[in-house]
Amino acid sequence: MGKRKRAREDALKILYEMDMTGMSAEEAVEGYLEVHGSFSGEADYVYSIVLGVEGKREEIDDLIAKFSQHWRLDRMSPVDRSALRIGVFELLYRDDIPPKVSINEAIELGKKYGDTESGAFINGILDAIYGYLLQKGIIVKEDTIDQDKGVSVLSS
Repeated sequence: MGKRKRAREDALKILYEMDMTGMSAEEAVEGYLEVHGSFSGEADYVYSIVLGVEGKREEIDDLIAKFSQHWRLDRMSPVDRSALRIGVFELLYRDDIPPKVSINEAIELGKKYGDTESGAFINGILDAIYGYLLQKGIIVKEDTIDQDKGVSVLSS
């Protein structure tokens, strides 16, 4: 298993803890490290996800809420909510990761840690968000990225 995949799993567990207890990112990371001793994935990437989701949580949650038809955020499973937050964070703020990879990794987190419907649920929401972000020009299709110039995923 790759280091980024393991980092996403570490981040999911920390975000889940934050969601369930109301802990800050720093408290949840500290608690995780006390129990596990270290991260199983890239530490920098775990911090990037956890601090990024915490810092942009309102924007991320608003986007999830917009596309989660008939599901309020507080009614979603905490695992699904955390996996969705990771996926949306990566779609919006990690232009070094292809969007389809971000979506697939979030789906896999849901399948591994959620219930039997989590993968399909996460897929439906992230696919809708991806289409919206493409339509708005916030992200571009992977095959249209100019490798020499790079791409900025957000204009604001």
